[in-house]
Amino acid sequence: MLRTAPTSEIEYPESDGMPMAETDEHRIQMTDALIHPLRTRYPTQGNVYVSGNLFFYYEEGNRDAVVAPDVLVVFGVSPQKRRTYKLWEEGRAPDVIFELTSRKTFETDLGRQRLIYEDLGVREYFLFDPLREYLRPPLQGFRLTDEGYYDPLKPQPLSTGEWQLESQVLGLVLHTEGPNLRLYDPETDAYLRMPEETESMLAETESMLAEAESMLAETESELTKTAAALQAERAARAAAEAEIARLKALLDKSN
Repeated sequence: MLRTAPTSEIEYPESDGMPMAETDEHRIQMTDALIHPLRTRYPTQGNVYVSGNLFFYYEEGNRDAVVAPDVLVVFGVSPQKRRTYKLWEEGRAPDVIFELTSRKTFETDLGRQRLIYEDLGVREYFLFDPLREYLRPPLQGFRLTDEGYYDPLKPQPLSTGEWQLESQVLGLVLHTEGPNLRLYDPETDAYLRMPEETESMLAETESMLAEAESMLAETESELTKTAAALQAERAARAAAEAEIARLKALLDKSN
């Protein structure tokens, strides 16, 4: 009779030794276009966990029951860093998952992965093909209903040749922009910023601050000069008034 290792003794690997992504475009999409903006949208003091490319174990005692979503968003859990995500410890599956399809993964993303995420109750599942080689259209999505992912979401074509989909869970509009998947916030009427856009904004703000400080220093210098001139004028006036008083006194004495 085979002996089954107690659940507490089972090791859940943190890596399979495979590279994080197939191309620079996939890496940029994962880290810069999705994870960074979403983490900025949901600060660390919030109750939202945003991560990607880490092992997500969904069946206790079975380390083969694992997936590694490119990007995942979970509401109602701590935002603290994790080595792996274990469903039985966290108490809830991701609310939203993004997969960046590639030559190696697009069939699995549309097949096995979709079925797993559906069974786990992932509320929204989006797929994006940065290279636009494997998905037609390059942006696709599913929203969980009582019937599962039965009816795929229909991406809206734009006059620019791009595509968009709405994420009801995130309250964002997903908008393709060449190889990028941008996240648009209708409430602020702005896209969530990618790292280079954040750095550019900070550099512009620092430049404006430096200019404002220079103008303030110039104004203070002019005020100092004006104050000195007023002080000199008051001193000259006081001296003139004193001289007039002295002359009046001499005049009165001579009379």
